[in-house]
Amino acid sequence: MRVAFLVAPQGTEQVELTEPWQAVTAAGGTPKLLSTGSRKVQAYHHLDRADTFPVDLDVSAASAADFDGLVLPGGVANPDALRLDKRAVAFIASFFAAGKPVAAICHAPWTLIEADVVRGRTLTSWPSLKTDIRNAGGTWVDEPVSVCTAGPNTLITSRKPGDLAAFCAAFVEQFTR
Repeated sequence: MRVAFLVAPQGTEQVELTEPWQAVTAAGGTPKLLSTGSRKVQAYHHLDRADTFPVDLDVSAASAADFDGLVLPGGVANPDALRLDKRAVAFIASFFAAGKPVAAICHAPWTLIEADVVRGRTLTSWPSLKTDIRNAGGTWVDEPVSVCTAGPNTLITSRKPGDLAAFCAAFVEQFTR
């Protein structure tokens, strides 16, 4: 199981990167950190700087064909920056086109909205994205984890760091199928 983790150079909520990363590793998978032109990414604990992490691959050199699934960590600034990067948005959309599972937590569904892949899908997120998801044609639910198979791929979403256990269990199950 090869899993891409896509984040912006700054703004990722650290726990939403590290706990899913550990879940992939614990399941015998190989996680790879992708970003948009940076050798290191700066993670955050909410608004405070946390650790930095080395990038394995620039998103412009990556292909969905090389991975079994995609994880999109949250944080407010991270998905906001990613949705402005055409390469990142195209990479995300390519997983949907290829029918490969995607997992997004917290504010990460902003990138899904930008990729125009939420129409007709049921998902959850940080509550402030509810209107954005509905305006993009999705159905928002207030649940710890949502697994939607009503599209070309499986979409796994969660609301917040407190949902990480359910999120990780759900996406690892889907990615190993």
